[in-house]
Amino acid sequence: MKALRQLGFLKLPFRPEEPVEDEDRVLALFRNRAELKKAHGELQDEIYRLKDRIKQQEGATQRVQEMLATLEERLGAQDSGFPALVFYQLRGFWQLGREMIEQFVADLARQLEERERRAHLAELNRRQFERRRSVESELRGAETQLAEVSERFASLQAQRGRLTKFWHYFQKRRLDQRIEASRVDTVDAENALAQARAAAEALEKESGPEFPGLSLDARRAINTAAIAYAEVLCLRLVKTPLVTLAKEATSRREVVDQYGGRAECEALMAEIARARALIQARTNVAQEVKVRTERLKQVARYRSPTDSSPTPESIAFSEGDVLAGETLGASLARMPNVLAEDTWDLFRVLLR
Repeated sequence: MKALRQLGFLKLPFRPEEPVEDEDRVLALFRNRAELKKAHGELQDEIYRLKDRIKQQEGATQRVQEMLATLEERLGAQDSGFPALVFYQLRGFWQLGREMIEQFVADLARQLEERERRAHLAELNRRQFERRRSVESELRGAETQLAEVSERFASLQAQRGRLTKFWHYFQKRRLDQRIEASRVDTVDAENALAQARAAAEALEKESGPEFPGLSLDARRAINTAAIAYAEVLCLRLVKTPLVTLAKEATSRREVVDQYGGRAECEALMAEIARARALIQARTNVAQEVKVRTERLKQVARYRSPTDSSPTPESIAFSEGDVLAGETLGASLARMPNVLAEDTWDLFRVLLR
């Protein structure tokens, strides 16, 4: 029994404990496994997205190939080849008008931006000059003030040093009070000078606000001029239905057989060529645009104070509103409201 009781105090390692390093290693493996699963899932999602985009691109490529095959078939046939030529010439004519207005807007925006940028820099320089003059004046005043109080303090100290007799006791007490007050004034003057120097250094480092871009008035002026330019192009074509035909062709994806036979198509293509030369002619363009712009400025209305484009209703074409020397007849094409009808894709061109 005594031997058994002695054995009871023995601790036999039947279940050895695992080292802490092994537990950390297992936890790290689990974390790595979870991260790998997450990364694998993200890669799978990306693969699915890429496969979907490939299918979409394949579908788009197939549609384009079908359109090209149809176009080749049309161009190969005599009865459908000429309408296809007219169709794409009308689309090109519409594209030409839009590119001309885009170039006009880009040139005008560049000019006005340069003008406003120069005005911004001039105003900034004027304000900085005024501030610099004020800061320099304060700096010179602080330096002068410090020189004066320092001279006064030194004079009082020198005067105090000359009072060496015992009967100067009360005089020295009064002078000590003045010296202390002068010391306070000197400290205040030094602080004022330090602040003035800091303000001058901050002004030298300050670059000023950046140019914010075209102002609302400038964008309104550019958009008004662009609308006027679009109207001028339409007025040059007011005797032909080409603007309407070009818009209809641009809104379609496939060729339509609505331009007649070979003779009609050839006549229409010749008219398109004349119209291209007509809208590209630069004669009196600036004066015509100026006249139309002045009219638009008088009638243009905006939905909100921040809008840069007028409402289409406010600039509607009115009877008798044509260029000088033009007489409209009943058989002529109607002058469109270029903004309401989005002529020459005007909404894409106007500045926001």
